[in-house]
Amino acid sequence: MNGIRGFWRALPTEGRWLLSTVAIQTLGRGLTLPFTIIYLHEVRGFDLALSGTLMGLIAVVGLIVTGPGGSLIDRYGARRILIVGLIAMLLGNVLLAFATHPAVAAVGLVLIGVNFGVSWPGFNALIASVVTGDLRQQYFGINFALVNLGIGVGGIVGGFYVNVEAPETFVTIFLVDAASALIPMALLLGPLRHVRTQADAPADGESEGAGGYLQIIRRPAVIWVSLLTFVAMFVGYGQMEAGFPAFARQVAEVPTSTIGFAFAANTLVIVLLQFAVLKRIAGKRRTRVMWVMALVWAVSWLLLGATGLVPGTFAAAIGVIAFMGVFAFGETLLQPTVPAVYNDLASDHNRGRYNAVNSAAFQGGAIAGPIAAGFLLDHGLHAVFIGVMVVCCLGIGVMALALERRITPSVNGVVEPQPVVD
Repeated sequence: MNGIRGFWRALPTEGRWLLSTVAIQTLGRGLTLPFTIIYLHEVRGFDLALSGTLMGLIAVVGLIVTGPGGSLIDRYGARRILIVGLIAMLLGNVLLAFATHPAVAAVGLVLIGVNFGVSWPGFNALIASVVTGDLRQQYFGINFALVNLGIGVGGIVGGFYVNVEAPETFVTIFLVDAASALIPMALLLGPLRHVRTQADAPADGESEGAGGYLQIIRRPAVIWVSLLTFVAMFVGYGQMEAGFPAFARQVAEVPTSTIGFAFAANTLVIVLLQFAVLKRIAGKRRTRVMWVMALVWAVSWLLLGATGLVPGTFAAAIGVIAFMGVFAFGETLLQPTVPAVYNDLASDHNRGRYNAVNSAAFQGGAIAGPIAAGFLLDHGLHAVFIGVMVVCCLGIGVMALALERRITPSVNGVVEPQPVVD
């Protein structure tokens, strides 16, 4: 694909609609994501432990809902299930905006968790139904960059706007996040209302039960890619809100402003490099790209570990920011490849369930990551923490090679040569 213009021209109309609104949709999430626990604790006065427990409801409910959500997507279509999820998110944010009691906040966060559980498999199934072939891998990558852009800009705006001394500022950002759900709802009810993700019948040679979760997770390729996803999330996003900031503060001894700059660097690298990376990996084996990503992440964790040797210095601050920049480069390699493998393994008859398996592996790693980080860092095992992260990264590389032996070249992103016609 020759540049962003060529990619845009190659997209079907439905794909353009989906992609053109991603950053705006996620802006609202960026406004609230970094500040929800601050809101619950400092504005509403909930105990910090209770606030943390309430925050955990999103991930737990999302994990519970993912499985049934995938089945419902395959039965009724992603569009209908996504609309239900978006309504839940809208109501959840409105409740949070006025949650003066923990029970009200809990209900709001449960509703947000419902959307969290169905949105990943739902939107991935929708994308895979609209975009096919090598274009699909590029789409997943650019979509990821735009999600980061929206969340990043939202976080910056929210950081300047909210004030714990003015509770109404927090009410406003939650209401804006609620209103942001209206954008994808308008798309699903309007330009995308005819898009179908469910097949009328199983694919040729596939029985009705072949798309069940038990059959899916028994496939060796699914086992390996799901294990890889879990470990990648454990060392990746599972540490972004827990292990990384805790290590940066306790071990590297950098100020919170440095951590903020590090997250900004992460977003900037993703937005600037994602399309260039997509051009370089097009037609390459996805498992080899994952292997490179694993090495890049291992280097990033070693960089962060080195900051502990010079705590509280300018070098430590540079190392913390460099960690997030190098880590972001690895993200640009991971995000286009893993969802594409899942969706190329799936058929239209079971695409929702395949994406639900992907989502469950993602969420499981994201839940386990902070637990492990909290235990290791709380016991002063800083070097062990870094060592575990590096070993897990190298394990991802091994799993990628194991996955390569269990998927076809086409699923692995290799473009088959076309026969020459005289």
